[in-house]
Formats: sequence, C-alpha cells, structure tokens
Amino acid sequence: MRTVFSVLFLMLFCALQLISAGPFAVETAQRICCPRVAKVIIPLRKLESYFWTNRSCPIRHIVFITKAKKRFCVIPDNNWVKRAMNHVNKMKSASKSPQ
Repeated sequence: MRTVFSVLFLMLFCALQLISAGPFAVETAQRICCPRVAKVIIPLRKLESYFWTNRSCPIRHIVFITKAKKRFCVIPDNNWVKRAMNHVNKMKSASKSPQ
C-alpha cells in the first residue's frame, strides 16, 4: 500500500512540475535584459528574427537572433539596426503571404 501511495505522489509531483514549468519558461524569455551590447554589424543574410528587451530593463535594446540561434543585443537607434529590423519584418511578411 505504501508503494502505491509513493508512486501516486511521485506522479502527482511530476505532473505539477510540468504544469508550472510551462508559464515560467515563457515568462523567463520575456525578462531578458542585456548585460552588454554587441559592437558588430550582423549581416542581413544571417538574421532570423528579433525582439525588444523587457520594459523593466534599465535600458531597452533589440535582441537579434541569427539563423545559428545566436543572440546579439544591439542599440535600437543605430541606422543599421533599423535597416535590419525592416529586413527581418519583410522576410517574415513574405513567408506568411500565400504564394
């Protein structure tokens, strides 16, 4: 009887862990702040996506994600960053439009 309760308790604990981990993982991704800023210009062909850092960060930055899944924090006021954001937006809209 003790074994059955132990197994049930373990299954309940695992289920609760899975349920509570999902929202935390999404929330953690949204709380990224940049400890340092990249000083390189990323080639447009390497970019996959971007997002803004959280409003709670001391300074808001853009985080570019490359096709190799690397992340680069950059200052949004730079001209090349604005061009890169437009490039990614066009890529995303072109891939969503039916052909």
